Amino acid sequence: MQCPNSNKTVNRPLSHLQHPREVIRQFTPNWFAATMGTGVLSLALAQLPVSIPGLHAFAEGLWMFNIFLFLLFSGLYAARWAFFFDEARRIFGHSTVSMFFGTIPMGLATIINGFLLFGLPRWGEGVVHLAEVLWWLDVAMSLACGILIPYMMFTRQEHSIDQMTAVWLLPVVAAEVAAASGGLLAPHLTDAHSQLVVLVTSYVLWAFSLPVAFSILTILLLRMALHKLPHENMAASSWLALGPIGTGALGMLLLGSDAPAIFAANGLPGIGEIAAGLGLVAGITLWGFGLWWMLMAVLITLRYLRGGIPFNLGWWGFTFPLGVYSLATLKLASTLNLSFFSLFGSVLVVALAIMWLIVSKRTVQGAWRGELFVSPCIAGLTK
Repeated sequence: MQCPNSNKTVNRPLSHLQHPREVIRQFTPNWFAATMGTGVLSLALAQLPVSIPGLHAFAEGLWMFNIFLFLLFSGLYAARWAFFFDEARRIFGHSTVSMFFGTIPMGLATIINGFLLFGLPRWGEGVVHLAEVLWWLDVAMSLACGILIPYMMFTRQEHSIDQMTAVWLLPVVAAEVAAASGGLLAPHLTDAHSQLVVLVTSYVLWAFSLPVAFSILTILLLRMALHKLPHENMAASSWLALGPIGTGALGMLLLGSDAPAIFAANGLPGIGEIAAGLGLVAGITLWGFGLWWMLMAVLITLRYLRGGIPFNLGWWGFTFPLGVYSLATLKLASTLNLSFFSLFGSVLVVALAIMWLIVSKRTVQGAWRGELFVSPCIAGLTK
C-alpha cells in the first residue's frame, strides 16, 4: 500500500507524511524484508564459484551495511512500540502485516551467517561465540513467530481462501531459516556436545517448519486454481513459495555435510552417515521442486507485468527466495562437483543482484518521499 499523493512537492524528503514522526508511527516489520534480501545477496556474492577482483570485499561491505539496516529498523520499530503502543499492538489483528514478523528473525539469520563467512576471517574465533548467542536468540524469535502468528490467525484474525497469498508462509519459514544457519554454525563450535545440541536443534527447527510450509503451499495451489492470481499489489508473493523450498534444500545439505563428523564425535558414527545421505537426496529432491515453483513464478510475474505492478515493500519478496535457492544451487555444485549447478547458480546470483538493484533504488526513492511509510493496521484512523 502507498500513501495517496497529497501535494506536488514530491522531491521534498518525506513529503507524503504530515510530520517526520510519522516515520516511526507508520513503521512496520515489512521493512525487515529489505535486510533479508540484502543479507542473502551478500552471502551469495561471496560464494560465487568465480574469481572477480573486489567481489568478496564488496559482499562483505554489503553485509556490514545490512547490519546497519537491521539496527536502524530495530530502533525505529522499538520506538513505535514505545511511543505509539496502542496503535502498534493493532498489528496482531491484521491478517497481512502480522505475517511480516517472520522477516525479523530471517533478516537476523543472514547477519549471523555473515559473521561466520566474513567476521571469522576478519576478527577471529571470538565472533563464533557472538554468532552462537545471536543464533539462539534467532531460534527463540523463530519459534515464537511460528506458533503465535498462526495462533492469532486461528483466534483473532479474519481470513478467507480467496484472499490467501504466500505471505502466510513468512512466520512459519523463519524456523527453517534458523535451521540452515545452525548448519553453518555447528562445525565452528569447539565443544562436541555443543555441536550436537545445535545440530539436533536445527533438525527439529527444520521439521518444525517445512511440513507446515508445505501444507500452506498445498492450500495455495488450490486457492490459485479456484480463485486465480491475487491482486497486483501482491505480485511478488508468487516468489515467496520458493523460500521454504530453497531453504529446506539448503538446510538439509548443510546439516547433512556436518552430520558425520558431529555424530561421530558424540559416539554415533552410523547415524551421521545416514544423515549425510538423506541430506543430499532431500536437497536434490527439494531443489527440483523449487525449479517448478521458480519457473511458475517467472510466468506469473510476466503476466503481472503486462498490466503493471505497483511498487511496494512486497517487492523484496523477489529477492530472498531467489537468494536461498541460489545458495542451495551453489551448495549442490560444491557437493556434487557438477558444472551445471555451478553455472546455473551463478546465473541465479546475477539475476538476484539485478533484482536487488532495482528494488533497492525504488525503496530509497519511496522512503525519501515518504510513500512507503504506511501502516495498514492504522490506515483507517484519523491522523
